[in-house]
Amino acid sequence: MKKSILRKYARLIAVKGGRVQKGQDVIIAASVENPEFVKMVVEECYRCGARRVEVDWSYQPITKINMKKCSVKTLSTVEKWQEEKLKWKVEKLPVHIYLESDDPDGLCGIDQNKNSKASQARYKIIKPYREAMENKYQWCIAAIPGAAWAKKVFPSETKRNAVEKLWEAILTASRVNEDPIAAWDEHNRDLDARCKYLNGLGLEALELKASNGTDFRVGLIEDALFMGGSEEALGSGIEFNPNIPSEEVFVSPKKGVADGIVYSSKPLSYRGELIENFSVRFENGKAVEVKAERGEELLKEMISMDEGAAYLGEVALVPYDSPICNTGILFYNTLFDENAACHLALGAGFTNVLKDYDKYTVKECYEKGINESMIHVDFMIGTADLSVVGITRDGKRVQIFENGNWAF
Repeated sequence: MKKSILRKYARLIAVKGGRVQKGQDVIIAASVENPEFVKMVVEECYRCGARRVEVDWSYQPITKINMKKCSVKTLSTVEKWQEEKLKWKVEKLPVHIYLESDDPDGLCGIDQNKNSKASQARYKIIKPYREAMENKYQWCIAAIPGAAWAKKVFPSETKRNAVEKLWEAILTASRVNEDPIAAWDEHNRDLDARCKYLNGLGLEALELKASNGTDFRVGLIEDALFMGGSEEALGSGIEFNPNIPSEEVFVSPKKGVADGIVYSSKPLSYRGELIENFSVRFENGKAVEVKAERGEELLKEMISMDEGAAYLGEVALVPYDSPICNTGILFYNTLFDENAACHLALGAGFTNVLKDYDKYTVKECYEKGINESMIHVDFMIGTADLSVVGITRDGKRVQIFENGNWAF
């Protein structure tokens, strides 16, 4: 891939994604597979005026070895230096940039029960720090090709060609054209206009139906707002784009108000394994039954992570006629696949969807109906014939999606 194009992408991530400001610290999480592009992102962060940029390097095969060789007690421990780093993050609120590139099957074979126990133990310690930072800092998730991921997406290609083709797909989906910054400005305006329309309807619930068997109704919080595209950091007011790419308009539903069944339309990559051809049935807001052709036990493990893991944290609307869906590529990566189809998320909701959320404590946000959980896992349900009907608080029915696409 031409360096000039990659440079545009790196600049997009720093300028529109993380929206790095003069004097800010930046932490980049990335795999050791792609040092040259990570270097570009570091340089672009400094061009934006960053005070200091640090990279947290990782390598999935080593993560897998650690998961196998370390005890549950060791994996559960948040070391003193790690907790000190969390305290520093709360104080400094550095920009976080996550560059995804892992193999969707890269952690197959690990003890997922062991992984769950360790995650649950660590979460108890990490949670207060996460809540102290919530909504207050800029962050961005983007992607760069890993060789194994590229071969998963393009199995018939050589490794080199697969990586090149995945680069092309990522850049196309991310609107890296002659002027990516301008393209994202326009895209953000479009998503904002759709959110304003939906927020003006006074919706109480959404009904989703498709010929694959999806038949589902989910309730909405009265003062929750649909969001999409750019967001603002609480306190600073700095506008940033948390996901590159992003095609979704989303909201957090009301905990305990969801009934019916939904069928997946794409595989779900979770903890380095794939869950495929699955369904989730809800009663009174809770996932009470899950079935899957592959990964059913992992799916059951996921919804039992904590009390809130079986409830919904997000409903997202994405047109079937989206740039990512139109590539015809199955990415096996949630960042891309969730932006190719309408989706739901099990687990934590977003407190910042509430109107005047800055006036509430985190606990008060939960009391208003935002779901609390240690997980937030998106799974795709959008199809070419999906219908979404909005039910207003005065009982009117408004067609939101028809034949998989926006009806307005």
